[in-house]
Amino acid sequence: MLESCRNAQERWGGVHLLIDRWLQERHELSSTFARLEGDLASSSPQQLQEFCEILLDYCSAGHFEIYEQLSKEAEAFDDVRGLELANQIYPRIQAITEMVLAFNDQCEQGNCLESPMLADDLARLGGLLAERFELEDCLIEVLHTAHKQTAATA
Repeated sequence: MLESCRNAQERWGGVHLLIDRWLQERHELSSTFARLEGDLASSSPQQLQEFCEILLDYCSAGHFEIYEQLSKEAEAFDDVRGLELANQIYPRIQAITEMVLAFNDQCEQGNCLESPMLADDLARLGGLLAERFELEDCLIEVLHTAHKQTAATA
């Protein structure tokens, strides 16, 4: 997951400052997740709280900044394909967000470290985050490519 974050940042960094900042947050989220999952037995409640904060910040930025900006760009460029793709992708991203929120509600105080299900919950969350990152990358790629081509021919 961490490697795919680096690749996305290398590929899309510079497209837009907002996206750059968001991809940096994604990298921080992935790094924090890897540390937490890799050494769950010695993790502290504060580490779990930090992870939950980063997780919520990342998801919130996606919903309230990035997706809105990408949709506005698609509308400005009359990007029908991009808008159709967004309409297909957003519901799945929203479903993943709801699962992220459920995890956060369970663990935001760091009090779920004693749960015997935490390792399984983190594994599921990791899979969901990987899926979300792929969906987001797809959306960025389609919108950026379409807009770059449109701007070049204008």
